[in-house]
Amino acid sequence: MALSSASLWMKTFPPLSHQFSFPFPQTPPPRKEKTKLVHANHRTRPRALREWQEYEDAVKRKDLARALRFLKSVETKKSDIEDPTQPSNGSVLVEPAQSRLGELGLVGRSERDWEVLDTCLNADDMSLVSTAYAYLKSREFLPNFGKYSSIVLEGTRDVTPTVLTSSTGLEASKLSPKKWGVSGSSRVVLVGFLGGVSFLLSRGIDIRTNLTAVLGLAFLDSIFLGGVCLAQISSYWPPYKRRILVHEAGHLLVAYLMGCPIRGVILDPIVAMQVGIQGQAGTQFWDEKMSKELAEGRLSGTAFDRYCMVLFAGIAAEALVYGEAEGGENDENLFRSICLLLQPPLSIAQMSNQARWSVVQSYNLLKWHKHAHQAAVKALQTGASLSVVIRRIEEAMSSRK
Repeated sequence: MALSSASLWMKTFPPLSHQFSFPFPQTPPPRKEKTKLVHANHRTRPRALREWQEYEDAVKRKDLARALRFLKSVETKKSDIEDPTQPSNGSVLVEPAQSRLGELGLVGRSERDWEVLDTCLNADDMSLVSTAYAYLKSREFLPNFGKYSSIVLEGTRDVTPTVLTSSTGLEASKLSPKKWGVSGSSRVVLVGFLGGVSFLLSRGIDIRTNLTAVLGLAFLDSIFLGGVCLAQISSYWPPYKRRILVHEAGHLLVAYLMGCPIRGVILDPIVAMQVGIQGQAGTQFWDEKMSKELAEGRLSGTAFDRYCMVLFAGIAAEALVYGEAEGGENDENLFRSICLLLQPPLSIAQMSNQARWSVVQSYNLLKWHKHAHQAAVKALQTGASLSVVIRRIEEAMSSRK
């Protein structure tokens, strides 16, 4: 980066003799120019601080459109400053470009750029969410975003239960969502609850009235609130909460690697109900290609495969970590509803095969990037924001290269 030089002033000293005089170059005291420069800096700093405060306010208010406009305007300013063809006035001192970038807050701003992802959660326009990811990818923050968007993993399309077992080492029944109380940790809770009730009754403590009231409230919760209250209570149990994190981290990582922008990860059952998510938690992602094709009344096999892989990634993640899946019933219901919208709709046999194929692909992808999945789970467990979770994924993947 070239620094502009000051003009050279020529001062002729008195002649030492009648025949000779010696001109010496000397730079004049640039008091006037320095004063102008200092004043300009004092004007720039408050303006830059105000502008970045506006960006922080946009992040705080989850205003994605305003945050993106600011970042794009900053890029324009940075390009203008770094442009070596920009004319300068040779008679006035021009400050170094690096200093000017610092005055505008453009040096070391990577931390702030990441925060734009935290504004995606309230965005109604998913195309803006896609723009945010495209912006960060263009600035080389997200090198692994969409890394597998055009890659269909090798293997047969006809995935029978035998093929599924040979590919994952798990039986098909281990990859099927379970009803609460039928298997896994929920079964232990149910057995413990029934055992406690039986013990109290054997001691002559009549809790039938209270038990009836509790069961009645649980029934009303399942009918009118979709089981939100029970899910909220269950989420405080550490093993159950961690399983949810493993499940949602699977959705998030596969969606990220497949190039589907993630709007947010909802882990609170009440918030999930408010935003229309069926279930105790959910990962909101968007497939732009699939949305465009559905709007045109068609759906390509590539877009459908990618969507199904993200959809079944939660089940695959649970199976990878725990050896079997408990959650994912809502994922399967959504999958069936989409299959029935296709023309012609998929048969039961075709749906089962597509589901098994998708689980195998997601399982293998998560297995190859298990360290990134673990990083995502750990970040979600600490309550980290979306930008931090994705940053941890990138750090984990870059450390294994």
